[in-house]
Amino acid sequence: MTLRTWKSGGRFEEIASYSRAKRIGPFVWVAGTTAIEPSGRIHAPGDVGAQTSYILSRIEEALKAVGAELHHVGRVRAYLTDLSQAGEFARVHGKFFHRVDPVLTAVQAGLTQPGLMVEIDVDAVIHDENGQIVGI
Repeated sequence: MTLRTWKSGGRFEEIASYSRAKRIGPFVWVAGTTAIEPSGRIHAPGDVGAQTSYILSRIEEALKAVGAELHHVGRVRAYLTDLSQAGEFARVHGKFFHRVDPVLTAVQAGLTQPGLMVEIDVDAVIHDENGQIVGI
């Protein structure tokens, strides 16, 4: 069975003892990811669309690090500070997940720093084009 973890270097990963992404067999989980750049600065403060794009790119990197891809994602959870901006989130999400169509939940939530607008986590199962599980 495949077991992989990947840490992105985030400041809380070591303190809290967690991985950005974890794969066990064909199952992959990516932790809640925000638009905090490696420098510690917030990417595009207050801009839901830019932050969503940045976050989904980081999630794509995390998936690849453990042998998965965006088309393996089955569930997306998004936490937005203001649901009135969900349309912009949805537009960007649709670009990344066109024809993947994962299930999606979006809720309004407070985030850890002013200027952060979105946090996203995903669950994936590595499968072939016919839906057969791969990597057990």
